[in-house]
Amino acid sequence: MKIRRDIIDDLRRWKESDNRKPILLKGARQTGKTWIMREFGKECFDHVAEFNFDKVGELNSIFEKTKDVDRILKELALFTDVPIEAGKTLIIFDEIQASEGALNSLKYFCEDAPQYHVIAAGSLLGVGIRKKNMSVPVGKVQIVKMLPVTFKEFLQEVDERTYHYINGLDTLDPLPEIILSKLELEFKRYLICGGMPEAIVTLLENKGIQEVEDVLQNILDLYTLDFSKYATSTEIPRINNLWNSLPSQLAKENRKFIYRIVRSGARAREYEDALLWLEEAGLIYRIFNISKPGLPLSAYQDVSAFKVYACDCGLLRRLAKLSPEIILSGNAGYTEFKGALAENAVLQSLVAQNDVKPYYWSSENRAEVDFVLQIQTDIIPVEIKSDVRISGKSLSVYNTKFNPPYRIRLSMNNLKENGRLISCPIPLTDWLYKIVGLALYNV
Repeated sequence: MKIRRDIIDDLRRWKESDNRKPILLKGARQTGKTWIMREFGKECFDHVAEFNFDKVGELNSIFEKTKDVDRILKELALFTDVPIEAGKTLIIFDEIQASEGALNSLKYFCEDAPQYHVIAAGSLLGVGIRKKNMSVPVGKVQIVKMLPVTFKEFLQEVDERTYHYINGLDTLDPLPEIILSKLELEFKRYLICGGMPEAIVTLLENKGIQEVEDVLQNILDLYTLDFSKYATSTEIPRINNLWNSLPSQLAKENRKFIYRIVRSGARAREYEDALLWLEEAGLIYRIFNISKPGLPLSAYQDVSAFKVYACDCGLLRRLAKLSPEIILSGNAGYTEFKGALAENAVLQSLVAQNDVKPYYWSSENRAEVDFVLQIQTDIIPVEIKSDVRISGKSLSVYNTKFNPPYRIRLSMNNLKENGRLISCPIPLTDWLYKIVGLALYNV
């Protein structure tokens, strides 16, 4: 079973670009980087020449001897059965973090041989580069991020008719109840499996919930092994403690990251490197508080106040040992973490749409707006409610104080525009920028 990924369209545009640079594909483990490179090659090229620097150590010697691209290509040809032809062959450098010479060669492919299509990726690429003190050829590569499967991509696979209905929305009128019900069901299933491709395929092939749980746990176990393999002896326990504290951090009503939850007596300076390690590995997002919603938002961030979310809602659910049955049944005891899981899924969606992390706003412990977005020159507050109950004063406090052009409330209620308030079902978050465009700019 194949899940169509939207990133294929980006890669197709890259293939046809006149100003093409080699691609450096980054992303967390198990998001499907190797699969997408191979699939892109099969769909768009006559040949795929794949070179894995972790499996074939001899490849590294090619790049140690020369920087001449022609000579590199002649020697690489000895390690593949397919011809390497400009415009017809996709050249894949996998596990490129294992070869500094191969990483540096991307500069020369850009400068001296732009007619060749080169795409490189690696496990824990950011971590590996930092550990070996390697440098990325800045300006000579195009960085592309591989994220977990989005709900939009998931919906296209499981219910194509509903997907096309939502994709064709051109007004902010309420959705038919049957569409809303289908969205709610599929969103619950997405919260269970998350966006890791193997977990989704396991769910959709009806192999059973326990198989999905096993897949997610195997990924978490792999991450734990990575901590030991790629981190220093000092960092390993701190990374482990920080990663395992995520469910506790997010279960609080105030989700601001607190170091003492990681470990009693923990201090910020002790865990800054661990936070950075997890960020570079693509496993967490740090969302910073802003003092006020001014342009640009980055100018008003408070680097000492932030929230930490996981890269994937399915992994977060499994890390928290939250049973899938609780999500499906809506158990009464599943309250604070229900909101946390919804926030995590919303954040994944927002990052996937424009590769820009939002911020959050709080006011002297009286009010907190979950996310604040900068859309063109407008700053839009976003409040998240995990079900149909929408009580709370934070969005009203923000509105009174800053008078934004629009406010967004994500919940399980229907789509509706009421004055300058957009009520939007959480499953439509992947279409949120389009929905805001319909409201603000009528496009």
